[in-house]
This record gives sequence, structure tokens and C-alpha cells, in this order.
Amino acid sequence: MSAAQQRLSAWLESVWYENRPLARTILSPLSYLFCYLAQQRRTKLSLEQQPFPVPIMVVGNITVGGTGKTPLVIWLIEQLRMAGFQPGVVSRGFGGKQLAVKLVQAQDVAAEVGDEPLLIVQRTAAPLVIGRDRNAAISYLLAQTACNIVISDDGLQHYRMKRDLEIAVIDGVRRFGNGDCLPAGPLREKPARLQECDFVVTNGLAQQGEYAMQMGGNQLQALVGAEQRELSLFQGRSVHAVTGIGNPARFFSSLKQAGLILIEHVFPDHHAFTVEDLKFRDDLPILMTEKDAVKCRNFPADLTNKVWYLPIEARLDKIFTERLLQRLKELKQHG
Repeated sequence: MSAAQQRLSAWLESVWYENRPLARTILSPLSYLFCYLAQQRRTKLSLEQQPFPVPIMVVGNITVGGTGKTPLVIWLIEQLRMAGFQPGVVSRGFGGKQLAVKLVQAQDVAAEVGDEPLLIVQRTAAPLVIGRDRNAAISYLLAQTACNIVISDDGLQHYRMKRDLEIAVIDGVRRFGNGDCLPAGPLREKPARLQECDFVVTNGLAQQGEYAMQMGGNQLQALVGAEQRELSLFQGRSVHAVTGIGNPARFFSSLKQAGLILIEHVFPDHHAFTVEDLKFRDDLPILMTEKDAVKCRNFPADLTNKVWYLPIEARLDKIFTERLLQRLKELKQHG
């Protein structure tokens, strides 16, 4: 992303989440058009849906930017396994080379398959297929593996993909911004769309009808090697905090709450990090998210030995697990 594109992105975010009424008014005609075309597209593509012999569960959102979908997908994989399922995952592989279909391996590189798919595979060893065409990805996944339920990481708006269960994820702090569709606001679809979803999970403080998801992580992991350190050991120390995620403020906030003094470095979501991005004129530790770390492990040793990442675990109430499994049981009975 060029410097001009970064400035445009920052300006749009200020329109979406701050009080910028003039800019919002100027952009609003385009938002009405976006909403109209999105609805027309949904109607058309829904008629082309392809059925599958296993349940398809979509985890997505209605806003632009990170809401915590990937940690939730990892959590779902673990819960489904404990319930006796053999889950597989499909993803677009954003940030990779957008291959037709590919079964992702743990030794792949993010530049080929995307950062989030690689992270999921390395954390869970679940079979995961990337592909722009979700139906083709699902078909390939079912042909190549023994999975009996499929999770689509993102894909709420991929209406050609038939789905049996939808989970929408909301950022509990930013929520829907100014409530407008792109480009005047951050919405891909209007909030009323959530009424059609089976579950609405909120990353943070949940409102009525939503299920709260908390993120936790206090054990830093060395970028290369098995060494771990408590985050608290960095309390009161200055560190370089580096992010290439959709909502860097959440990562920075967790580090500040632990008492770290941050030198912040913000890159665009899915940024393809280079060695030069992490070369700073000091020997301070470099902290990043796990999603960013999967793209930096092959950097030179004199750099990687200063880099740590913070694995994050999603936590949800038992009631959500129970209702999710009950919904799957109902699907099986009616299937």
C-alpha cells in the first residue's frame, strides 16, 4: 500500500469512527448505491447456491476491518473436535497469491497462502483450503480430507456459498461506526442483516442478544525457537509495537494495560513485512501479533532474536457452546 493509499485509508477511518458530518454527507450517495448493489448481488447469487453433504458454518462480519474472526475460528475448531466433529476450514487466503485452490500446509509461507490461513493451520493442524471460489474450495476440501463440518473463515457476503449456520462477529468498541455503508461508513451490509444470523458474537462487551468473546494472552513467544516469557516481564520497558492488522488499537491497548511503554508502528492490514520494516536504530525488543509473526520467521537471526509475538486465545461462555452444539444437532436431525 502506497503512502497515498495509507493516508486515504486513515481519512476514511476518521469519517467512519469520528464526527465528520461534512465528509459523511459528501460520500452518502455512494453509500446508498453500495447498499443497493449489495442487495441486488445477494439476491442474484443466492439463487446459484450449491448444496454440500456436510454442515457449512460461516464466521464473518458486516464491517470492514478486524473484529476477531480468526481467534474465534480457532476456538470453534477446538470446541467442535471435543464434541466429536472433524472440522475443516475454507478461506480466501487474503494477502497470498490468490491460487485457485490449495490445501495449506504448516510449512507454507504467508506470501503464498495468506497470513490468517497459515496461522490457523499452524495453531490447529486443521485441514484448510484457500481459494477465491468458496464452493470450489469446499469441494476440494471434502474430496481431499475426512472432515464432516466446514468452517468458512470470513465469507458472510459470499452468497453463492450455501450455508447452514452463520456467526457474525462485532467489534465491541467500534461496533458499526457511524452506521453507514461503504464508503461513508465501515459497513458491508446494514446492521439489520445480523437479525438473520444464528449467532452474534461480540469481541468485548456484548449487548442484548449477543454473546461476549474475550481475548486473552499474557505469554510472549519468541519469533524463532521455543522460548517464552511472561508479558509482565516487559512492564515499564520501552518496546517497538508493530502491527499489520485491521484494528491495531486493540493490540496496543493490551500491551499498555500490561504496563509496557510503546513505540507504535502501524502498517496496513495483511502487510507483507520486509526486513527493512523491522530495522530500528536501537536494540529494543520488537513485539507483534501472531498474525504478523507468521510472515517474519525467515528473517535474519540478528533481527528475529529481538522479536516476540503475543498469541491470543478466545474465550466464550459455556452457554454459547451449548447453544451452538444444539443448533448443529438440530441441523443433523433435519438434514
